[in-house]
Amino acid sequence: MNVADRFVEILEEEGVENVFGVPGEQITPIYKSLSASSINHILTRHEQAAAHAADGYYRSTGKLGVCIATASPGALNFTMALATAFKDNVPILVLTGDNELEYRNTDHFQTTPQFEMFRHITRASYNPLNGTEALYALRAAIFELKTIPKGPIHINLAKDVLLQEDFDDIKLCYLCEDDMSNITRAQELIDKSERPLFILGAGAISQKERLEEIALKYRIPVTTTFHGRGIISEDDDLNLGMVGIRSAPRSKYAFEHADCIIALGIRASERTFQEVPENLIHVNINRDVLVGDCPIHGKVEDFLAEITFKKVDWIDEILRIDNTIEIEGSDDDLKPQAAIKRILSRFYDNITVSDAGSHTTWTTLFKKCLRPGHLLFSGSMAPMGYGLPAAIGAAIASDEKIILINGDGDFQMNVQELATLKENDLDVIVFILNNSEFAIIRQWQEDFYDMEAYQVELKNPDFVKLASSYGIDAVRVENLEDLEMLLQNELAGPLVVEVVVESEKVPLPK
Repeated sequence: MNVADRFVEILEEEGVENVFGVPGEQITPIYKSLSASSINHILTRHEQAAAHAADGYYRSTGKLGVCIATASPGALNFTMALATAFKDNVPILVLTGDNELEYRNTDHFQTTPQFEMFRHITRASYNPLNGTEALYALRAAIFELKTIPKGPIHINLAKDVLLQEDFDDIKLCYLCEDDMSNITRAQELIDKSERPLFILGAGAISQKERLEEIALKYRIPVTTTFHGRGIISEDDDLNLGMVGIRSAPRSKYAFEHADCIIALGIRASERTFQEVPENLIHVNINRDVLVGDCPIHGKVEDFLAEITFKKVDWIDEILRIDNTIEIEGSDDDLKPQAAIKRILSRFYDNITVSDAGSHTTWTTLFKKCLRPGHLLFSGSMAPMGYGLPAAIGAAIASDEKIILINGDGDFQMNVQELATLKENDLDVIVFILNNSEFAIIRQWQEDFYDMEAYQVELKNPDFVKLASSYGIDAVRVENLEDLEMLLQNELAGPLVVEVVVESEKVPLPK
């Protein structure tokens, strides 16, 4: 048995069922071992798509996502997707092949300091020099990804290291260093509070049931960040909606009038806080993101185990506020927001994936998240091309019908993944909102730079013919009536629906 064989065995022991990747010379020992394993390998057509798919795989179900690439050309194709996962704190295991150790720091063919490059877009980048170090790195990475899920971890694997047969497999003894010293102060703030407010982020998803119980029992209103949506169903009156730049009227009121804000598992970015509020209790496993006068470095689970709450009575005051958000153009025949409103109404309970662009604004405004992972999109990096591979990852993970809402520009960034979609016969319905432009860039040019639209018009292919060339059913609709008629049918993927829409302007964050 060599290191590659044991590597794959450990992945099996840890319950890894699916991995995403593209094979290549230097990573072939891993692929040989995978071929004899129980793990399902999903062949993507581009390494960026493999990492986005691993990202969507995790976000939709919480299962560990794994992506694999070979040396430099393959590994460096990961960079955009890893930066996306890093900015959104998505834990994925990233494995890259490399040339033999003797070629490190040389100008040898396909040699670059890739582990050094990845250090800036991953939580950690391991560069093991022998088989024992490689297996230790794997065990450490999996432990951290499962217990401290705050971003991708990379292991760079030289070909000769993978082929070594003389190694030790050392079991871990790993302790997390938390700092709960402010727990007494947090309890005092909560005890004095008559108007407490939860702000829940992705780091609180694991405590969904406990938080539902607390919010319901003590009538504590809840707001969320983008990635905390669905921890409390948005059909529940206690969930006031998002806080920050996309605040709903009720969440804005509650944030401004709360006397104690309990922020659990949030990153506290500028999209959430323009200014750090007083009486903020901020709990996060990532010490680097903590803000305010009462920071607690630790797990949300441990915080909730130490804290007691009391029943409060201010939710009725909040609910008297009209929470309606009027969206101009939502019933106009060819506006993107009108199409998206109807698509989301039809597929109310399905996981929805969005990409980057103007359609993302309408999707996040119209989508009601009933559970975590109900809406997948990149909030902090927002790369074009995220949607299709992330939808593939979600479909592999959940075995559900996945709804992808794309723009015509971002769809073409990873259009080659239609092959992956077809090959795996996934139940993904791809809606392409086609306005033949980079609409949101045009809006920035016109509104903020006082210039005419420049280099934003797109000469698009025939999307129906393009999808058909991959063997995927496709249809084009050119008005709202035809879209509504189509949505009355029982639709199943893989399916591509091109929706021809007009230009529009979105409400940009201020």
